[in-house]
Amino acid sequence: MSGNIQLLSDTLAKAKSENRAALVAYLPAGFPTVEGGIEAVKAVLAGGADIVEVGLPHSDPVLDGPVIQTADDIALRGGVKIADVLRTVREAHAATGAPVLVMTYWNPIDRYGVERFTAELAAAGGAGCILPDLPVQESALWREHAEKHGLATVFVVAPSSKDERLATITAAGTGFVYAASLMGVTGTRASVGAQARELVERTRRTTDTPVCVGLGVSNAEQAKEVAGFADGVIVGSAFVKLLLDAPDLPTGLEAVRALAGELAEGVRR
Repeated sequence: MSGNIQLLSDTLAKAKSENRAALVAYLPAGFPTVEGGIEAVKAVLAGGADIVEVGLPHSDPVLDGPVIQTADDIALRGGVKIADVLRTVREAHAATGAPVLVMTYWNPIDRYGVERFTAELAAAGGAGCILPDLPVQESALWREHAEKHGLATVFVVAPSSKDERLATITAAGTGFVYAASLMGVTGTRASVGAQARELVERTRRTTDTPVCVGLGVSNAEQAKEVAGFADGVIVGSAFVKLLLDAPDLPTGLEAVRALAGELAEGVRR
């Protein structure tokens, strides 16, 4: 392994050696502004997140619930570009040394150019990409360039994924496996529960790659529950909602930093 995929693997291994799950935070680039988004990523890392996913805002985010869709809409109306996403990755990684991934739908990368995007993401210090809508069987070009530049390729598995399909996905992915805890879109849930645990167990039978669970975790109690069976706990909508609800950016930044601290405690309990 080379480049920042090694940093990602080391970060997950370090959490495991401390007998805890890693805390993975998600925030969209360009929200509430490009500068504000960069500060928000730094704030969640300062609060206790181990890894950050920077979302590339998309006009048709099929996996994302209403909270992230609202934030994406604000970012897109603000004119966010792929260059701003890469700048967010660069500045957040440079300031903190933490692994920073991009979460993106396939279409923007396809239009931008796979070679160009992977080269620029690696140059920005990015650790890799989470690609929720790229089918594994159509991912060879992406994976070839990602590997060339030392980037992780994180695929998403869902409770509906059959065992044979899980094995195909986990054989192709690197960095970690993103386990979507339930069918449906992102958002905060009252319970994350049994479906997620079963999916993690099934996924682990196919791979030694760490399995991180997302979709629905919003508080320390849920983080603690998921940390009991997963290698990482992914939280997105809860952070975004705090920024959306805040009267101003400094208040929002303080709120996301505080939530990251509570969740970091949750994954350590």
